[in-house]
Amino acid sequence: MSNKLYLAYGSNLNLEQMANRCPTAKVVGASKIKGYRLLFRGSHAGAVATIEPFKGESVPVLVWDITPADEAALDRYEGWPFLYRKETIKVRLNGKTVQAMVYIMNEGRPLGQPSCYYYSTILDGYKSAGFDVEILRKAVADSFEEDNE
Repeated sequence: MSNKLYLAYGSNLNLEQMANRCPTAKVVGASKIKGYRLLFRGSHAGAVATIEPFKGESVPVLVWDITPADEAALDRYEGWPFLYRKETIKVRLNGKTVQAMVYIMNEGRPLGQPSCYYYSTILDGYKSAGFDVEILRKAVADSFEEDNE
């Protein structure tokens, strides 16, 4: 089994967390998933990040090079295949189009708010990667508003 590229958009943007979970994973660059938006879904007070198709928006991602052992650790963490499924999508990386794996939450979970701890884990990742934290704030707001319609 060879290494593969993995797109992180949530708590796995956090370098410290990934170093603990997937010690052999390496960041190979940053990119964005176009035509998607970031949202939080799951339980009421402990919603977690997912991405969903949405015209005109994009989600910043870190691109990781992961080994099969890293992927097995991620599968456990992400609750695959029950909570998340895996999809392969194309992104631009260092001027080339590449195929990479991403976890996307299975349908049917309600919108909700992330815990403070989970949010701050992602926020740290956004800051260290130099991503626009406004995207993260908007995801929280979008996951809140629709909850109350």
